[in-house]
Amino acid sequence: MELFIEQGESRMDCQQKIASRFSRPFKILTQKEIRIGGFMGLFSKPGVEVEYYFTPPYTKPVVMPEEDFETRKRKLIAAAGKNPDQAMQSGKEASDQILNALNELKEKLENTGKKDEHPSFSKAAGILRLNDFSESYINSLMERMRKELPLEKLEDFDTVQDCLLEWIGESISIYKEDEIMRKPRIFILIGPTGVGKTTTIAKLAAFYGIKRDDFSAVETRMITIDAYRIGAKEQLEKIGNVMQIPVSFVDAETPEQAQQALRKEIAIHKYIDMYFIDTIGKSPKDASKIGEMKVILEGAGRNAEFHLAVSAATKASDIENILRQFEPFNYKSVVLTKMDETEHVGNIVSVLAEKRKSISYITDGQAVPSDIKKASVVRFLINLDGFKINREKIEKRFPPGDADQFKWR
Repeated sequence: MELFIEQGESRMDCQQKIASRFSRPFKILTQKEIRIGGFMGLFSKPGVEVEYYFTPPYTKPVVMPEEDFETRKRKLIAAAGKNPDQAMQSGKEASDQILNALNELKEKLENTGKKDEHPSFSKAAGILRLNDFSESYINSLMERMRKELPLEKLEDFDTVQDCLLEWIGESISIYKEDEIMRKPRIFILIGPTGVGKTTTIAKLAAFYGIKRDDFSAVETRMITIDAYRIGAKEQLEKIGNVMQIPVSFVDAETPEQAQQALRKEIAIHKYIDMYFIDTIGKSPKDASKIGEMKVILEGAGRNAEFHLAVSAATKASDIENILRQFEPFNYKSVVLTKMDETEHVGNIVSVLAEKRKSISYITDGQAVPSDIKKASVVRFLINLDGFKINREKIEKRFPPGDADQFKWR
């Protein structure tokens, strides 16, 4: 077995480099943390080095050698309590029964090889790549196909698709709220620059703060700590005036002063049921600024819940990096924004499944409050290309239920 080495910013980055460079299946054997770039030990950044090897496209057919077959035949005959030579002469009926059993075993072993060579594997992998699923995610589904789908099911590709859709759906985690919700509820949206946090905060505030036929509005307030982006205050204030939802602004010279101001702002409005806090957009590489924002947001109290906004148009390796860099906030879920700006969702599903992160909301446009939906497994599955989608069957398998909803208690 020949081993190769690849370096990148993350394991996912390494996998993508290998997949783009070679059109061959592979497996990662080892992984270690390294430092990449820099000059004389300075200005380097953390990275990953993986050791990998190429695997054959499919397992070769397992065919029992003739001599091995004959050996097994004689052993089975002997196990029946007879001398093999005598049994072949005088016990023809018993011998025939044993030979039939051995022929069945031989046929099963040969069919195992045929199963792994079945065209349904390459066809399924092609559809998954069309949807931008990661190679590691695709490999896991191929392995499950080998283990769980017998040859007769592989012959029917509609059945194969149904199984793939079910397995993909099982890997998507929908955020479920805590059973007990304290008042006030404080929802903080964090994330990198340009993912639409302010618009998403406005949509959420409208979702809870405006009375509808199916929902009784609760007392809602928006707060922004984004005092640095030009027009941030005016944008949120204008939206708040239209929706008749009050807006507060936290501005101070130091993170510690801003923390105190945020704490005071929440304390004085005791009648508010829900706060939605818009935060400063920062690059996930700007660790110091992320640290400052964490200090400010400690003013929201220990019961505040953090949610991470990620654009659906972000490539898989960048999504993985964003998830890791914002991990210090201990965010509860991912709010997926700009779903309308991408054609494929495999990148999102792959990374979130591998990182075991749940999804709470999906936004798919600029309109407030209409272009926001509660996350659901069905919404992801119906957006997959190349699959025959039976929506009724999918909805029956993955009903929305309470797990797909935010609730007010």
